[in-house]
Amino acid sequence: MPFAYYARLTTAQQKTYRQSDRITTLALPPGVAAAPSVVGIEAALAAADRRATERHAQALADALVAGFGVPPLAIRVLAQRPSDDYGELHGLYDPREDAPPASITLWMRTAAKGNVVAFRSFLRTLVHEFCHHLDYEHFKLDETFHTEGFYKREASLANALFAAAGMPPPARKPV
Repeated sequence: MPFAYYARLTTAQQKTYRQSDRITTLALPPGVAAAPSVVGIEAALAAADRRATERHAQALADALVAGFGVPPLAIRVLAQRPSDDYGELHGLYDPREDAPPASITLWMRTAAKGNVVAFRSFLRTLVHEFCHHLDYEHFKLDETFHTEGFYKREASLANALFAAAGMPPPARKPV
């Protein structure tokens, strides 16, 4: 079932939306050694070390782009999240069509209190932004939309990364 904004899309955008929605799983490509980077991100966040967080996040992105065979990404980890009336910005994907490489910007501290972001939240945000990259570069979609399929792809890839690092998937909330 499409999200409410679907009705406001053009016919071409609706077609892309439906294509995106049909892709519901995303496995970790064979041979991608993600565990060291995932564990490194967790340790760097625990130490509140922005540079190390960025280094490990870049290493994970490098492993994923190689595994999926897509163009490289530049990862930036900044200190405190920006916020406005809509809330805090967790991550931002910029395809940089006119000046590659594409980039992902992440923030490691909350806007309100300046606390270091929880590891699982940070990794899920990185995976979320990476999925936008895959929409363009791997799936060759004309646009990247937040569809139910997009969120399922994000969850499946994040869970595969947690599993690769020997971490249990997040607990499911009761319905």
